[in-house]
Amino acid sequence: MSETPVLFTQTWGKAPRKALALHCSLAHSGVWRPMAAALAEPLAFTAADLPGHGRSPDWDGQGDYTLWAARGAGALIGEGPVDLIGHSGGGVAALLAALARPEAVRTLTLVEPVLFAAAKGFPEYDAFRAEMAPWAAAWAAGDIEAATRAFTDLWGTGEPWDELTPDGRAYMTDRIGLIAAGMQALNEDSGGILADGRLQALEMPVMIIAGGDSPVVVHRIAEELAARLPDVGVAEVPGAAHMLPLSHAKEVAGLVDVNLTRE
Repeated sequence: MSETPVLFTQTWGKAPRKALALHCSLAHSGVWRPMAAALAEPLAFTAADLPGHGRSPDWDGQGDYTLWAARGAGALIGEGPVDLIGHSGGGVAALLAALARPEAVRTLTLVEPVLFAAAKGFPEYDAFRAEMAPWAAAWAAGDIEAATRAFTDLWGTGEPWDELTPDGRAYMTDRIGLIAAGMQALNEDSGGILADGRLQALEMPVMIIAGGDSPVVVHRIAEELAARLPDVGVAEVPGAAHMLPLSHAKEVAGLVDVNLTRE
């Protein structure tokens, strides 16, 4: 595993103010296009493909996947300042990148950051484990398609598996191993996000966004992260589920715009 992955990016818009967005697992940088187009704030909006996704390099299975992705994001941040946005696992990578380079991050927007470790000890974490049991069983049995189907039933767009395009199913099935790879950081907090005083030291404005119809664990995670952050807003998009940057792009863009004005 190289020290820092070189991630593929695409940029929409031309403006002095720069943003960087990290997508969720099993997606790609292009999922941000509708939301980027709906923003009121003029930005040079760069979206990156996480390792193993889109046109970025594959992950070789060595080390900690999410920490590796965060290092790639940190390289893209450069000297900043940048408005950093992340969704789901990409939200955890964005949070890690912000902790590593706080001076270079102007604002941080986290859309359903799935740091499951933050919910441990709460009923919502038990619910999460039960909801993920079909994925875990299929993955342990080596049934890759069943694992992918179970995961997307819970965390996908809501479109039935059999109605997805063959290319779409193949794209996600080919990458379902990255879900297990990410759990070291998401479920065990291998990056130390929850260490005493670490989040409390982040001074940039943070916005945490969740969908009203998302798994209950994401709301508990939002509450636990918000309780540790000094300058944070928490917002909910009614009727939205986990893939809200796609399904509710305008609403998410409006909330991102709110956070951009708080810097």
